[in-house]
Amino acid sequence: MRVGFIGLGGQGAPMARRITEAGHPLTLWARRPASLEPFAGTAAGVAGSPAELAAASDLVCVCVVDDAGVEEVVAGERGVLSGLAAGGVIAVHSTVHPDTCRSLAGKAAAQGVALIDAPVSGGGPAAAEGRLLVMVGGEADTVERCRPVFASYADPIVHVGPLGAGQVTKLLNNVLFTANLATAAGALALGGALDIDPGRLAEVVSHGSGASFALDRVSAAGGTLDRIAAHAGALLQKDARLVAALADAAGAPAGTVLDAADAALALMDHPR
Repeated sequence: MRVGFIGLGGQGAPMARRITEAGHPLTLWARRPASLEPFAGTAAGVAGSPAELAAASDLVCVCVVDDAGVEEVVAGERGVLSGLAAGGVIAVHSTVHPDTCRSLAGKAAAQGVALIDAPVSGGGPAAAEGRLLVMVGGEADTVERCRPVFASYADPIVHVGPLGAGQVTKLLNNVLFTANLATAAGALALGGALDIDPGRLAEVVSHGSGASFALDRVSAAGGTLDRIAAHAGALLQKDARLVAALADAAGAPAGTVLDAADAALALMDHPR
């Protein structure tokens, strides 16, 4: 498949590099020329707009920050839908509201284009090593068409259900991580109050039944959420708000996971 990639940030750039290294014809577009500089000398081509990128692609991967960004690059003026031919596929790797993907899928379908939601988890290092987690929502045959491209940067690739299911799964993962940050930071703080060195406590617990990814992140950040808040607080706040809105719309109780996530967001000065 000819692949277009939009969103060359800390996670998107290594994903794009893995795609071209795997031999897939790749076209890139970015607002900032600096984002394209690391690809100088590679086989990747550069387009002048999302529409131009789409015209050279069978699959367009979108990995921008938020709902507004996804909507702009897909359906805006000279967006992907202005150039992608019938039979093409758009994969939304961004973490956004599932309704954003459903709305854009309706517009895409009117042009004979398929859209799937395929948010990712793991960060830049995992992308560079080809071990991102991709959770995909959409038609099974479309997912299978895209799987060889996703496999260049991801393992595992999990088809979790219909369109939108990937976003719901990713949001729940992020809210659980946020909740775990609160309990991990709280345990380390309580250990300090009980005269147990937080660093030693984290070292022990990381080998025990209380181990978690969140505990490792809190320990690496010095035992508090201050450093995590600086680079992820706003994103975790956004995801908690989205989960709360989805739960409210479905009439489903959010339960203790959102209570614990709220505690973490309060500690990070990013209350929901």
